[in-house]
Amino acid sequence: MAALVLGLVVPPDAVQGDLQRIMYVHVPSAWLAYLAFGVTLVGSIAWLVTRRIAWDHIAGASAEIGVVFTGLALVTGSIWGKPVWGVWWTWDARLVLTAVMFFVYLGYLALRRAMAEPARRATRAAVFGIVAAVQIPLVHFSVIWWRGLHQPPTVLRPDDPQIDGPLLAALLAAVFAFTVAYAALLGRRRHLARLEDELMALPGASEQVAGAAIAEPGAMS
Repeated sequence: MAALVLGLVVPPDAVQGDLQRIMYVHVPSAWLAYLAFGVTLVGSIAWLVTRRIAWDHIAGASAEIGVVFTGLALVTGSIWGKPVWGVWWTWDARLVLTAVMFFVYLGYLALRRAMAEPARRATRAAVFGIVAAVQIPLVHFSVIWWRGLHQPPTVLRPDDPQIDGPLLAALLAAVFAFTVAYAALLGRRRHLARLEDELMALPGASEQVAGAAIAEPGAMS
């Protein structure tokens, strides 16, 4: 909501006009994808080193949030690209690698759901999460390494940001608002993950849950 307000009050872009305002949702969403999957990497390494299950909860919770915001970045990018590029989708390196990252982390979440035993799940997911993090620099620097339709980085670049001061201030404020929302969601989802593990640790819980799901699939919804 804060990003939307900021995007509406700042002056329009000199070239794209009001269309550029979608940047205040698209760019923070892409930033959160990097942040969330980076935290998944940290949580994965920390689990392998310390064997504290809280790190696995952080890794899993952050990956879920990252998938949501990667999807939002893809959708808003497509909406932005249609009037600018004339197409909803193109096989640009940035777009393709971002879509691949989205599906890879969906696979990470599927892997976590496939195993109920916490330690076994945490170890396999940690290895997956460490390998998958290779995509983060690939996605970010793809616009530099492979020339395509997507513009190069505007803020996170070796030289000065190529954006006017008021627009940059609004963009950074939107990034901050998204980051605060991420922190709140991460704390809440981590708490739920801990409760899920405590529930599954109850005697006979896994058999009861599996049996109920098979006998009456709608009962688990």
